[in-house]
Order: sequence, then structure tokens, then C-alpha cells
Amino acid sequence: MFDKAVPVVVGVDGSPSAFKAARWAGAVADAAGSPLHVVHAEPDFGHNWSDAGAAIRAAEITEQRDSATAILKGVEDAVRADFGELTITADDFAEPVKDVLIRLSRLAWLVVLGCDELTPAGALLLGSTTLAVANRAMCAVVAWRGDATSPTQQPLVVGVDGSPSSGTALAQAFELASLFGAPLRIVHCWSGLAALDEAIAPFLTHGSQLEAAERQAVSEAVAVLRPRYPDVRVSTFVEPNSPGRALLAHSADAQLVVVGNRGRNALAGTLLGSTSLNVLHHANVPVVLCRDGNGHG
Repeated sequence: MFDKAVPVVVGVDGSPSAFKAARWAGAVADAAGSPLHVVHAEPDFGHNWSDAGAAIRAAEITEQRDSATAILKGVEDAVRADFGELTITADDFAEPVKDVLIRLSRLAWLVVLGCDELTPAGALLLGSTTLAVANRAMCAVVAWRGDATSPTQQPLVVGVDGSPSSGTALAQAFELASLFGAPLRIVHCWSGLAALDEAIAPFLTHGSQLEAAERQAVSEAVAVLRPRYPDVRVSTFVEPNSPGRALLAHSADAQLVVVGNRGRNALAGTLLGSTSLNVLHHANVPVVLCRDGNGHG
């Protein structure tokens, strides 16, 4: 269960997507009984300026701080209008937002960032913010997009592949589904012998045997969590398909997708796995990224 003293953290920058993401984060925090910490950040460009440059920079800093104050107040007022009893704190930092969110993730159970619909140029921006936070955060990270400003009754989708981070994702998905009162779709994909443990694969030669082994592995993982969340309605899909393609298909009518940040076949030292990146770049709903062992739930 959630520790009610541990906050949800949301990063805001004045954009419409960040504003809606903050309202969504507020709804999640309220449902969990957690406080909400709203964060705005601007880089500190240093102090090596000429007198004229320093004067100009001082004026810019003042303008940035005034803008940050207005942004934070606007977000706080909007969230408080939705949830009058919610505990909300707001802070502005003079450092890169990714550094702030990574640091704050150590004391949070969820970090939320608003992400606009991605274009190739937008993907580059995403790479320097959301991806950096997702790879180094100590809790789950939500790349928020869409229109929903609160959880719904639509399903949650989670991808599992037997990796440690997908195990964390499955646990997080169960907890969120229980919190939202929504059903959970568990999606596992396999592709021939490559999907199986090396000790088992030589003894299985037929597609039906392969699928049965994969389905059994998923059932065992689900059985560990089901007793903790008896209220969650679960549907399991085991498919001979590309994980990214399957998750995107199942997310078409879902409210969010939960994935591990690195899959079973990810190379050591890599950042997000290919499936996580595919879902993050193409899903039309919020994507929750989980790394092995993160979270405070």
C-alpha cells in the first residue's frame, strides 16, 4: 500500500500539457491520500557576466522568477479547486528540471511530467528530460499525455516479460488499478525459442507447448500479487507478437500503459529498452515507466 507521507511529484513549465498533467497528478495523490509536490525549475547560467550582461541577466532572472511564481500559483489554485483537502507544496529551483526531479524521486512514489504529442523534434526534447528522469529516478515516472485530468474506469495495460523491471511494473500496475478501481490487462509476448529459458527451450518443439510455458510463467507472476489486490479484475493476453505493437494495440481504449524501463533482452548499460521507447514515443495515453526495485508503494 502507499505510504501516505510520501508525495507525488509533478514537474510544470507553464505548458498546457504540464498544467493538465498536474491536475492528473493531483487526482492520483488525492486518491492515494498522498501530498502533491509541484515543481518548476530553471537552469542557473552562472555568474561570469560583464557589468552590462549582469544587469540584463538580473532582469531576466527576476522575470523568470515572476513567471515561475505565476505558473506555480496557477497550478496550485487549479488543483486545489479540484481537491480542496489535498496537501500541496510548490517550489521553484534554479537548476535543470531533470536534476531536480531525479533528486526528488528519492522521496516520492511517483514523478509526473507532461509530454506533448511527439514529433521527431519533440522526441529529442523528450530524450533530454523524461528519458533522463526515467532512467535515473528512484520511483515510477509518468510521461503524461492526452486529455484526462483524473483517473478513469478504463483499463490499465501492463507489459511483462520476466525481467526484474517488468516485475516492478506489474506490481505498480496492480497497485494503480486497485487505486483507480479499474481493470488490468496484462500483456506478454513471445517469439519462438528466444522467449524461453535456455534450460526449457530444447524440450519444447511445438507452438502450443511454447505458448503454454509462457502462459504458465505469467500466471505464476500474477499469482504472487493477486492476493494483495483481490478487487482488481485481471485479463491476461499471451501473444506471439511484437511487445511494442501489442502494447500499443491494447492501449487503444486504455487510460495508461505501464512498462519496465528495461526488458529481458536489454543490453547492459543501455537506457530504456526498445519496447519502452516504442510505447513512450507512440502511445496516446500516459506511460508509466518503472525500473527494477523502484517505488515506495
